[in-house]
Amino acid sequence: MMVNEGKIDFALNGRNCPVENVYRHVSYCAPYLEVIEEMTLTEFLEFHAGFKPFLPGIDTKLIIQTLGLEKAVNKQIRYYSSGMKQRVKLAQCIFSDSRIILLDEPCTNLDQAGIDLYHQLIEQYGKDRLIVVSSNDEVEYRFCKAKLQMNDYK
Repeated sequence: MMVNEGKIDFALNGRNCPVENVYRHVSYCAPYLEVIEEMTLTEFLEFHAGFKPFLPGIDTKLIIQTLGLEKAVNKQIRYYSSGMKQRVKLAQCIFSDSRIILLDEPCTNLDQAGIDLYHQLIEQYGKDRLIVVSSNDEVEYRFCKAKLQMNDYK
């Protein structure tokens, strides 16, 4: 990203990226984001993949297995616990084929197994991607190589 006379230019691999295409390269997860609760998990993931494809070699079946939600696959998401919904949001973000991952309090509503899954997903699928975590809980960002403390900029 470059700033020039009030205009922001985006670049990817040294080439200009038109602003209308930036969304293709960014995935976002936050506990307050909504999922389509009338859909089943399979429907939701396939719907999402129509807008933003998954990483190469990743499909809906693998995502469901990785999340440990095989028994809930035919339930509407509205019947999921808050932790199950957070796992779905994390999967939607991390498994999307995007270079930038933005995570806002990614472990909200997760139990210890969910937190362990989060770290596994980051370790396995976060390589060669820019991951930005916004959190006050070190458990959520302990893998980060660089940390910015907002108080340092006030």
